[in-house]
Amino acid sequence: MNNHSKKGGAWHGSPMWLRVVWIVLLFSATVLAVAMVILLYVGGDKEQKLVDKAKFQAVFLASGQVYFGNVTAVNDKYVDLKNIYYLSVSNQNVQPRDDSQEQTSVSLVKLGCELHGPVDEMVINREQVTFWENLKTDGQVSKAIDKWVEQNPEGQKCETNTEEDAQSSLPVLRKDS
Repeated sequence: MNNHSKKGGAWHGSPMWLRVVWIVLLFSATVLAVAMVILLYVGGDKEQKLVDKAKFQAVFLASGQVYFGNVTAVNDKYVDLKNIYYLSVSNQNVQPRDDSQEQTSVSLVKLGCELHGPVDEMVINREQVTFWENLKTDGQVSKAIDKWVEQNPEGQKCETNTEEDAQSSLPVLRKDS
């Protein structure tokens, strides 16, 4: 008679502890596979759910730059930011009677009128984002943005230079023959 045709088949001659270990391993592998599927399909957008659409967000980059605006998408590859503002820091010499001191001035700037003419959206590489956070509506940045919007109901208007001004302020690149 064939050994496999006996009651219990291939498991019949195996020790009980080996059978238990085999069942535990199969069960563990199944649980791990199910957890991975759940994590990939359900857990991936968990960070996106943390974005408070009624508020502004601050996005802090590895370079030290901070941008403010509305995060519209967050995933493992990028953070999409629209309605963008950033801080501009300038130093001004103030000369009181006895000593010369520098005074630092910080202002909020609306993105869009820079030399390279960006549109009001950034797709930021996720590896460059140190962290992001929702801003309180009564914080200084949120209030400054609200004030800017109130003062500019038609949106941002960039000053345009004449062609002559543009030629005098930008270097001319030419190839000498």
